[in-house]
Amino acid sequence: MKIIQKPNNARGTRDFGPKEMSLRTHVFTIIKNHFEAFGFQAIETPAMENLHILTGKYGEEGDQLVFKILNSGDYLSNTEAVDFSLGSKLLIPKISEKGLRYDLTVPFARFVAMNRNDIAFPFRRSQIQPVWRADRPQKGRYREFYQCDADIIGSDSLINEAELIALFQSIFSSLNLRTNLIINSRKILFGIVSVLGVSDLFVPFSVAIDKLDKIGWDSVALELISNGFSISQLESLRSLFQFQGSNNEKIQLLDDFFSDNEVGQQGLSEIKTVLDFSALNGFDNSNILFDFKLARGLSYYTGLIYEGKACDLPFGSIVGGGRYDNLTEAFGLPNMSGVGISFGIERIIDVMRELNLFPDIKTSASKILLTYFDLTGQSIALKIANELRKSNIASEVYPEIAKIKKSFEFADKKGIPFVGVIGEQEIKDDNITLKDMKNGEQKLLSISDLIKSL
Repeated sequence: MKIIQKPNNARGTRDFGPKEMSLRTHVFTIIKNHFEAFGFQAIETPAMENLHILTGKYGEEGDQLVFKILNSGDYLSNTEAVDFSLGSKLLIPKISEKGLRYDLTVPFARFVAMNRNDIAFPFRRSQIQPVWRADRPQKGRYREFYQCDADIIGSDSLINEAELIALFQSIFSSLNLRTNLIINSRKILFGIVSVLGVSDLFVPFSVAIDKLDKIGWDSVALELISNGFSISQLESLRSLFQFQGSNNEKIQLLDDFFSDNEVGQQGLSEIKTVLDFSALNGFDNSNILFDFKLARGLSYYTGLIYEGKACDLPFGSIVGGGRYDNLTEAFGLPNMSGVGISFGIERIIDVMRELNLFPDIKTSASKILLTYFDLTGQSIALKIANELRKSNIASEVYPEIAKIKKSFEFADKKGIPFVGVIGEQEIKDDNITLKDMKNGEQKLLSISDLIKSL
């Protein structure tokens, strides 16, 4: 007996029907239009990358979330029995040479290095494509999701950071979604551990601090202790991180804290400059919040970092990004500083749906359904549909000769606003009866008047 398996999605992935796709297209279109308005040029990169391109760029925790692809053919041909006892780190290079991209930034750095002679720098790039992470699925977190990225590479000017903040403000203003953009600098974080005398613990410090909102101070403190921080150092951090105040008050606090610490002061100066530039962007920038607890776990960030969150719903970050100075160096292109911002489209859509922020969006691609009673009407319907499409009116022909009620029910279920009926009298007079599905009104029109009416 043949066993029929119940169809289901792989964990952390989803299907999108026509209604959902109409909402997604609405958001994608707004983001894409703003990318173009700011002068960003679109690129695409492959879904899979060579594994050595991806690994070593995201930190140890990020590398563990990269989906590996087994080599084609006999993927065990290069292994020996002993390899399976040595652990996955030694086994994986022998059975997997490729992986699904974890984000769009590292593949972009590879793209820039490979195409350096054809690119005009500074290069403004936009990219809207799916990425994959072997994360634990939960609300707002998926294993397959789209990112919408904008980057400026080939310039270390802080005007670029201010431009990305203006892009953030523009997009969410168009989406009518209230957000906060939290900013910090990795240089400030490095300055903090330098003042505490543990600059060698910067990496575990930034990884732990990045979890502060998720697991709380007590759990972060335990992690820091396990990585070599003392109780007195933790008390200094606690006192610093508990401070509440305006952007200017926080800047003053750190100015005193860093005293003559060069890296910390440099990071602080960059924050002040970016805030000054952003004051010129024409938006109410009260939603740009300086928070020196922000860490962003990805290890390739070197300067300003930022994270966007919805104001009216506790949903985690919906935007992330920052400055990276050395990412292309791994691909043979040194001294190529860049800064980018990534819009988490899945979370943005989830937040907008929960807050009921979507306008009334039609799910049907067709404006009119043409229906008929016989083969003659069927032929005429096909001709009329082609005429309508030439006038950029989305049209479809009901595929069967059936009772008129059936085609009306089909149009109503699909959300098609008009039905064009071609009966015996319409054929004789070279007309069509147009029915408005919303109010039930009907009118007899010539084909030219039908096109004008629609």
